[in-house]
Amino acid sequence: MEKGLAFPQDCRDFLHSLRMRSKYALFLAFVVVVFVFIEKENKIISRVSDKLKQIPQPLVDANSTDPALILADNASLLSLSELDSAFTQLQGRLRNLSLQLGVEPAGEAEAGLEAAAREGGPPRPTEARPRRHVLLMATTRTGSSFVGEFFNQQGNIFYLFEPLWHIERTVTFEPGGANAAGAALVYRDVLKQLFLCDLYVLEHFISPLPEDHLTQFMFRRGSSRSLCEEPVCTPFVKKVFEKYHCKNRRCGPLNVTLAAEACRRKDHMALKAVRIRQLEFLQPLAEDPRLDLRVIQLVRDPRAVLASRMVAFAGKYEGWKKWLAEGQARLGEEEVQRLRGNCESIRLSAELGLRQPAWLRGRYMLVRYEDVARWPLQKAREMYRFAGIPLTAQVEDWIRRNTQAAQDASGIYSTQKNSSEQFEKWRFGMPFKLAQVVQAACGPAMRLFGYRLARDAAALANRSVSLLEERGTFWVT
Repeated sequence: MEKGLAFPQDCRDFLHSLRMRSKYALFLAFVVVVFVFIEKENKIISRVSDKLKQIPQPLVDANSTDPALILADNASLLSLSELDSAFTQLQGRLRNLSLQLGVEPAGEAEAGLEAAAREGGPPRPTEARPRRHVLLMATTRTGSSFVGEFFNQQGNIFYLFEPLWHIERTVTFEPGGANAAGAALVYRDVLKQLFLCDLYVLEHFISPLPEDHLTQFMFRRGSSRSLCEEPVCTPFVKKVFEKYHCKNRRCGPLNVTLAAEACRRKDHMALKAVRIRQLEFLQPLAEDPRLDLRVIQLVRDPRAVLASRMVAFAGKYEGWKKWLAEGQARLGEEEVQRLRGNCESIRLSAELGLRQPAWLRGRYMLVRYEDVARWPLQKAREMYRFAGIPLTAQVEDWIRRNTQAAQDASGIYSTQKNSSEQFEKWRFGMPFKLAQVVQAACGPAMRLFGYRLARDAAALANRSVSLLEERGTFWVT
């Protein structure tokens, strides 16, 4: 009987022994896998370290290109650079998402706690101040120089006046078709680098080429306060001719390195461009996590634009003047097509912005010059509110001083105007048949922007007949 009971007990002991051995075996297998993984990682780190030791030092000086771009043939270093770039982009996207959800990013919260500890007080909330990138998108003679000053006059904004002018002068594109698309892509890519404060990108397009990052030929340098203040304004150099000099002080040739450093120190970046026509090409910039893009599209009555261009760029409008003077039955079809094409590109961009696609939501604002001329301070506040930048008293003072002048200052690029009187001046000197041509070519754009058509010459010249529809805050999207 005892032997019969002993056998099951032995069985149980045997099964228990098997279970314990299985556990030990699994644990041992886990330890081996971890050991192999650690050894593999150590070998990878060792290989990367060996590669890094082979890199000559120093790789670059303060003005040169990213070493990851120079050493593209070094697979290990390139991989590290790509990982770092991806991590930076991920950080940017998480931060933008936090700001959109109203959640304070971790780094900024820690900064608030550290500041409170230094001050010996309770923790205080940290105000998020993301860097904004504002593009004033316009066409020539729409009042963009005047509106651009709203951002140029603010001390914490790095403002550039028409930097894409250099690209247009250097790279030749035929109008229309694939060439127009190619030009838009070049402008867009240069624009992105400028927003990232890579001002060296302009050196390839400035003629003559800068030497040691110094140039006397930066277009309209004097229209950018950031390029004419210390430390960018270096001591004046005698016998060195600067074609585009600063207005209120004498500076040496522009040092592109100092300008790029000043751009990075400013809180925000803004620039004016009349060479960006297709809004859809800006989608990669709006989606770039390194940028927080805000597009302000400035439009003006196309009849006023044409009247202004015929004065400012008289040589380009000889055909129009000859048609008016000689009373010919028809204007050249090429001239009319060019006018229609300009109006259509503006209209299509505005319609895209007003549709508010996901990539542009909260990033687009449409402004009429006529509204800015009538209510400059109000519109400036709206634009700053849209951009997410606090408006300073310095800008408000400039607007008051420069919109209540007794008479308009001379010069086709003047920014000093009696704006409430100036915006309708074109009506009283434009022949009605010229207005008719513009209305026929630009009718769809005029209806979208709220510009009424003049029925006859009397209506065109009658100040009591309004050619504007009131649109209010409809323009902010």
